[in-house]
Amino acid sequence: MTVIAFGELLIDFVALENAVTVGEASGFLKAPGGAPANVAVAVERLGYPAAFLGQVGDDPFGHFLGDVLTAEGVETRGLRYTDKARTSLAFVSLAADGERSFMFYRHPAADMLMTPDDVAYDVIDTGRIFHYGSITLIDNPVRNATLAAVDYAQKKGLLISYDPNLRFALWPSAKAAKEGMRLGMKYAQIVKISDEELEFLTGGDSAYGLWKDHMQAIIVTHGAKGSTLYTQSGKTFCPGFAVQSVDTTGAGDAFVAGFLVGMLEQGGLKDPMSLLRFANATGALTTESKGAIPALPLRSKVDTFLKNHPQEIAR
Repeated sequence: MTVIAFGELLIDFVALENAVTVGEASGFLKAPGGAPANVAVAVERLGYPAAFLGQVGDDPFGHFLGDVLTAEGVETRGLRYTDKARTSLAFVSLAADGERSFMFYRHPAADMLMTPDDVAYDVIDTGRIFHYGSITLIDNPVRNATLAAVDYAQKKGLLISYDPNLRFALWPSAKAAKEGMRLGMKYAQIVKISDEELEFLTGGDSAYGLWKDHMQAIIVTHGAKGSTLYTQSGKTFCPGFAVQSVDTTGAGDAFVAGFLVGMLEQGGLKDPMSLLRFANATGALTTESKGAIPALPLRSKVDTFLKNHPQEIAR
């Protein structure tokens, strides 16, 4: 495997209309999602093998999600099923510009009950990159499971990638969110963070406020405007692509997958602008359809898009 993704796997129910609340929506599109799972599928669609580690309910939604990952080619030996809680659900409503608000059903949910003993450490042994997020750092026992998995991956020499997703509705307080999101950076060598999350954690707009000696890069995404790569030697900005965006769900996860795949192909951070451009395109294309996993682009689509936008190189 090239990428091992650890974390939540859930169903996003996306409102059929834009500019409505969850309660006002006339209906919903059922879309498989969950940030780390999105990354795993996106990596597969970009042409590289990926595995997913996590837990869902032993219920129809959980088995549906497992079947989706299997159909996408993702290794699921590390996916656990439990009868102690049901699979997480998220209802998502979209503003006119495609930005989202969430309502979660997880009181508790199956992913929250995963323990260190449930982690498939033998799957981690097969990887080159270990990716995780902050949602499984909110509650125990899954927080302990996350930290155990990351610690194991670090000791095995995997590159550690982290995405501190901010979902206020899931944290008990803003203080707890800051502490939990920062906890995830203890191990991370690659961090992808949005400018909104950066401002929340640091009160500013410079990623160097989060920099730790063990890090290789922090990538800040600016939505449609593009992204900035921070390294010890400086920063690189790459503008975004103009597309017809209908739903931003999963765009950040697609960006992560594009960046990690780019690193695998470059053997590191040799060409920052190329890395950002590929990741920007992968994320942008994801916003053209509703849902997360259903919208993730194939490698052929990304390559064709980039060939048709050569002018972006010089901007």
